[in-house]
Amino acid sequence: MSLSTTGLSLTANAAIDLQLHTTYSDGDWTDEQLLDYLIAERFSLAAITDHDRVDIADKLQKLATDKQFPLLVAVEMSAMWKGKLTDLLCYGFDPDDNHLDALAQDVTQRQHENTRQVFNYLLGKGYALDPQDLEQTLAKPAAQQLPELVSIVTKCIQDEKAIGRTLLNGGFTYVTHDPATIVEAAHQSGAVCILAHPGRSDGFVCYNRALLDELRCEAHIDGIEAYYPIHTPEQTAIYVEYARHHHLLVSAGSDSHSSNKPPIKYRAELCRDLLERIGVQIE
Repeated sequence: MSLSTTGLSLTANAAIDLQLHTTYSDGDWTDEQLLDYLIAERFSLAAITDHDRVDIADKLQKLATDKQFPLLVAVEMSAMWKGKLTDLLCYGFDPDDNHLDALAQDVTQRQHENTRQVFNYLLGKGYALDPQDLEQTLAKPAAQQLPELVSIVTKCIQDEKAIGRTLLNGGFTYVTHDPATIVEAAHQSGAVCILAHPGRSDGFVCYNRALLDELRCEAHIDGIEAYYPIHTPEQTAIYVEYARHHHLLVSAGSDSHSSNKPPIKYRAELCRDLLERIGVQIE
């Protein structure tokens, strides 16, 4: 298929944002709302990286082409490492022929099975739940399963800590793959694989140099999302220098999920090596 980025060349100061989310995973933007915002705000390139949603890449490319907006083929894949979450951004795979979709579909299937397990546990404990709530939840993406379960349980339990304990007792778990499996699938698909938000610490692995070294021994990532809104200037400097020293690619993303936290205009020059690796030229 023809991609919306075919033959694209950007100036060094062009505005880009390489991590965005829509209602296809856990965002509030629809795909069309987000693209219209990016166009109105004069972005030159973006990536919609919905969690474990390789299946929407083709549709997004068609929409982006119709709107004449350059959109990278991308996805954020869910991983677990050292008992904590760690996300991997994959850019530049073929929407119609890749090894990532099977992993993503597996996450969706098993996360939905986990939701059913938790719901049945709650029924077994005597909670008065509406079976229709389960069906409505299962119709939603994997990334929305936890908030939907929380919403269901909130009808019966008001205490926040009790809600969390109840879901864990019911067997709730985040379904993921290990980083090495994702990186291998990305490389088999002709994609580059970037460690997302390495400085994030809310349930995620917060990476220092030693942990980056250790991860790279297990999973041969291509780069780091050094530019991220919650990174401190010190963290950003560490990640940029680490990438430079180890010849890794650098990415930049806002992680916008809604208009309350809008996309950020990063300079294309910051991600020159990454963009040129996947066929976007920087003047």
